[in-house]
Amino acid sequence: MEKVNLVEKFSLFNDYCNPRIIGELNGQHVKAVKLKGEFVWHSHEHEDELFLVVKGKFNMELRDKTVTINEGEFFIVPRKVEHKPVAEEEVHILLFEPATTLNTGDVENELTRTTLEKI
Repeated sequence: MEKVNLVEKFSLFNDYCNPRIIGELNGQHVKAVKLKGEFVWHSHEHEDELFLVVKGKFNMELRDKTVTINEGEFFIVPRKVEHKPVAEEEVHILLFEPATTLNTGDVENELTRTTLEKI
């Protein structure tokens, strides 16, 4: 059992849209990811996703609205809901989701990460 320093974990990488596993519990992964720019429209058939903003802010685009998630706030995307994260500036996000969750959900492209680094 070790404590996790989020500032330290986020300092270990500089790329975007490439989640790193920083913790595991009850079949869930806690992932650190940096975003800048637009991600891809996608959904997850079986998993809900929780996005917690550690630093910065981003917009979660949904088909019927856009929600701004600011530093210190989180947003849960229910399974089967199409969504697209968009960050004008770099944002640091923690993701809480089942270990089986693929970052691009039902879409496979150059942003898809099938194997995640553990840091």
